Amino acid sequence: MRNERPRPFEPRLVRQRKRRAKATFRDASFLHERVAADLAERLEAIPRPFPRVLALGGGGLFSEEIAARAQLAGRIGHVIEADLAEIDPEHLPFAAQSFDLIVSPLALHWVNDLPGALIQLRLALKPDGLLLASLLGGETLHELRLSLIEAECELTGGAGPRVAPFADLQDVAGLLQRAGYALPAADRDVVTVRYGEPMRLLADLRAMGRPPPSRSEARTA
Repeated sequence: MRNERPRPFEPRLVRQRKRRAKATFRDASFLHERVAADLAERLEAIPRPFPRVLALGGGGLFSEEIAARAQLAGRIGHVIEADLAEIDPEHLPFAAQSFDLIVSPLALHWVNDLPGALIQLRLALKPDGLLLASLLGGETLHELRLSLIEAECELTGGAGPRVAPFADLQDVAGLLQRAGYALPAADRDVVTVRYGEPMRLLADLRAMGRPPPSRSEARTA
């Protein structure tokens, strides 16, 4: 038998949930807003123009952040917004060498084949193009994952994977190098968000387009 790679996400269901979350996305977009501001700030330190830009995910927040920064006016050209409710990051519909800059704010942790997605993004960049990506790291939702495992073990004597895995910083750096990027770099930004009760956390996850953890969907979202 052929050993197939595990698929934590079902792309069709991911897009479906993103569509459902459009009405509530801005209610829980604080992390996306922070990431959009961080990516724009990094661009301010790069003194070169980017005539053609792809924003993969982010709900339009990156474009809004660019428009609000006078220092970037004239250097950032046409921005194409790739909506994750319509586009699968593992199958990008763009020709080779289409973009001077690709930004991916909190999108790539939704893919099953991260190395493949990074290669596709590199191919979509021009030879001197730039990729700026932010994704959730390995410790994300760590407390929720442990709490669910502990509670389920106590109630049923066993536990299933209810929170999808996230890539560690060292893994991402290695994947960038394997995907053929020149001068790859990866850094870590720790953001602590505290909730008074778990249902509020689950509501924010749902508003972001991510379903609450459940045994039946542990392999798909």
